[in-house]
Amino acid sequence: MTVGNSKQRLKLLRQLLENGGLSTHEELVLALKKKSFEVTQSTISRDLKKLGAIRATDPSGRATYQLLPSDPTALPTSKEGIQSLITGIQHNGHLIVIRTSPGSASLVARQLDLLKRDDILGSLAGDDTVFVAPSNISKIEVLLKSLKKEFIL
Repeated sequence: MTVGNSKQRLKLLRQLLENGGLSTHEELVLALKKKSFEVTQSTISRDLKKLGAIRATDPSGRATYQLLPSDPTALPTSKEGIQSLITGIQHNGHLIVIRTSPGSASLVARQLDLLKRDDILGSLAGDDTVFVAPSNISKIEVLLKSLKKEFIL
């Protein structure tokens, strides 16, 4: 088995992601092993990061690994597109928490980053949750209302 040329492995992984349908590290490891690449889940994790892959919901509702388009305008940026990914938004006085459908938090956080708002210090995305750090917590309620309006919630 090929321990692997990393360029060839990344190229194959990119092809697998473009073909779609793989939703776990284990599935990716098995797919690469079938092509004679001996890899571990930690290797897959590093490779996915290098490729800019995220877990997102496919049209059938299944969370799968997908490549982010190199063109950010190809992401769902319409208010209606982002709205369909968000299931709730609230704050605790310090952070705003945006709940999303499974695998969609990265897309919502990316959209927040593209807004380049001065009232947001930054965001952190998990699988279905985005933490938003406001630049001024005394104005968190104003920011929350503005985000709800932005995303039509």
